Amino acid sequence: MSDLNQRIEDMYRKDVRGAWLLLAFLWIIVVFILVMSWNLIPDSTVRIVSLLSALVLLVFNTASIVAMVRHYAEDKEFIYGLDIKTSDAIKQAKG
Repeated sequence: MSDLNQRIEDMYRKDVRGAWLLLAFLWIIVVFILVMSWNLIPDSTVRIVSLLSALVLLVFNTASIVAMVRHYAEDKEFIYGLDIKTSDAIKQAKG
C-alpha cells in the first residue's frame, strides 16, 4: 500500500505544480495584454473598466485554483487512487 500512497502523492504534486504554473501564465498574459494595450485605449473610463475586468478575472481564477488544490488535497486518495487502480487494470488487461 505504500507504493500506492507514493504514486498518489506524485500525481497530486504534479497536478498542483501544473495548476500553479498555468495560473502564473494566466497572470503574466493578462498583465502583458493590459500593459501592451494601455496606450491604445483613449478613454480613461474604458481603461478603468479594462483594469477592473482583468482584476476580477485574475481574482476569480486564483480563487478557483486555490479551492481546487484544497479539494484535491482533501480527497487525493479517492481521486488519484481510482485513477491508478483503473490504469493498472487496463495495463494488466492488455498484457
